Formats: sequence, C-alpha cells, structure tokens
Amino acid sequence: MTETLDIKIVQADKTRLSVTDFSQLPFGKVFTDHMFTADYEDGEWKNLQILPYGPIPMSPAISALHYGQAIFEGLKAYRQPDGKISVFRADKNFERFNKSAARMSMPTIPEEIFMQGLATLINIDEKWVPAQDDYALYIRPVMFATDPYLGVKASDTYKFALLTTPTGPYYSSALKVKIETEFTRADEGGVGFAKTAGNYARSLYPFEQAKKEGYDQLIWTDSVNHEFIEEAGTANLIFVINGKLVTPSVRSTVLDGVTRDTIIKLAKAADVEVEERRVSVREVIEGIENGSLTEAFAAGTAATVTQIGEIGYLGKTYKLTDSATRTVSNGIAKKLNDIRYGLATDEFGWNWVL
Repeated sequence: MTETLDIKIVQADKTRLSVTDFSQLPFGKVFTDHMFTADYEDGEWKNLQILPYGPIPMSPAISALHYGQAIFEGLKAYRQPDGKISVFRADKNFERFNKSAARMSMPTIPEEIFMQGLATLINIDEKWVPAQDDYALYIRPVMFATDPYLGVKASDTYKFALLTTPTGPYYSSALKVKIETEFTRADEGGVGFAKTAGNYARSLYPFEQAKKEGYDQLIWTDSVNHEFIEEAGTANLIFVINGKLVTPSVRSTVLDGVTRDTIIKLAKAADVEVEERRVSVREVIEGIENGSLTEAFAAGTAATVTQIGEIGYLGKTYKLTDSATRTVSNGIAKKLNDIRYGLATDEFGWNWVL
C-alpha cells in the first residue's frame, strides 16, 4: 500500500460507549459509533467515508435484494498487553473477500481501500476494542449490488462497508451437532467456497429444524450421497484421529477458512501430523465407536476453536471425550489465542499492529 487515500470523516455527535455494557456483548448486536463505506460507480471506487453507524438509504429495487449479489467477511481486532490494537491475518480475509467477489461477478476491492478503511475506522473507534480475556472487536466487511432496477444481470454499482462490533465468545460450551442427511449447504460447481449471503440463507431452515431436536449446529455433508463431511454451519470442522489432525480438504463446496489455515500451520509447527482430505461420515462414526477419534472441534473467526461434545447421526447420539482432556486442540487453541492477544511471539507475522 503506497497511496494514502482521501477518506472523508464525519464524526458521530456522541458516543454510545457510556451506555454499553461490555460484560454483556451478544455476538453481532452491539455496533461501534462509526462505519466505513465506499461506492462503486462508473468502473471505479469512490466516496470513501467514515460515517456515524446507522441506516444506509437504498432503493427497494436494488439488485442485491432481488438477485442475491451480496458477499461478506469476518475478522477480528485484539487489544494487546501494551494497549495497542492488532488485526489478525487481515491479508487473508482481504484475499478471500475478492475471491468471493469474482465468483459472484462483483468488482474486487483494492487493497488500499480495504486496509486503510479498516485502519481508519478502528483508530477512530479504538475505545470500543475490549480488553477482557477472550473478547475482541469483530469486523464485518460487506459488499452488495445497488443497481435500482429489476433485471437479471450483474449490477453496475455496488456499496462496500466495514462494520465493527465488540464481542465475547461466540459459543460458551461444547456443541451438540447433527450430521445432516437430507438438506445440503453447497453443491459442486456452485458457490459454497464463497462467503455469499445465499449460502447462509439456504442453511436456515434445516438449522431451525435441528434446533427443535436439541442441536446447536449442523454438520453439512456432500450433496450427492451425504457420504462425506464438509463443514459446520458457521465454521470448518477438524478432527483428531489416531493422533493426527484431520480436516476435510478445501473444494468448491468448502470454505477456505482463515482459522482453519491458521490451525493447520500451528499444528505442523508443533510437529502434529496433518491430513487434508475427504473425511467420510462412516470414518467419523466408527472412529468415535472404536476410540480412534479422540477430538472434534469447529474452527472459525467467530467460533475460534469450539469443542464438539456430541454428534447425532440417524437418530443416535455419539458422545466424545471430555473437552478438558483434549490435549491437541486445546494446546493449539491456547497458542492461537496467545499470538492474537500478543502474549506469545508472532513468528508467522500474522498480527497487523495499528
């Protein structure tokens, strides 16, 4: 990034910090005072602004509402021991955001707009970054089509925004999950690898059905025979089988998770053998039954490392070992958190200190 951008800043009249309870931060419901926005018009990005957080005026005919051109990302900023703020692996989220944009026939966002917009927004709202253990500032980049007419074509105009929300842990206990055997999240050749809104919309109904059965989340399987594990509702899936870290390989139906990639790198650095491959439902169930599968967890920006305690499949519940005894995943999770919060040396260069 060599060019310093001209970002217009409109300060909020007053801050909501004094009326925000930082001990009660439900995920994604409390937003900071400001947001960053930019518009794509006439083939270029313009109108770079920091504005008070609030509604964005739009036509009810915009393309995003009718034809689904909408993508997003998720990353976090952390308070360091010296009070400074760092953003974790922002470069990877930037790359994946543009990969999603390309698949959805949307313009890519220049790196300087993504990074400088992010840095400017966080610096203005830096008091919103929590200092408590396991808390962070969640960052939501989003882009959506804004052409104000009805017509099935890629939009010519778009809105890009950066929203920030302080948050605590996404999950508070080990998950009870269900292996889905009827509905599918993604299909070969589709958009499962992209963080596009439609992927999540199609997951809502089966997720609600699973909740009625007492489950916290779903494990999605392939759309052909429901034979292979793909990912969870909000995260990638990782198992420990015979002492090896095993995770479904990235493909057109599986999101290339930043936390997943981070965990793989940390595991290899700790001399834990890693296998990225197709993982069958049968292998998982048999592994639980014969004791070869000793750990299972979800990995994602929001979820971080969340242990899976029970797996439901075809009407039967399979219980896994106590989360507290899981040495591989707990060890990696601690190392990951220590790096993100500046408590351990960042040998990989992942922290972008503002």
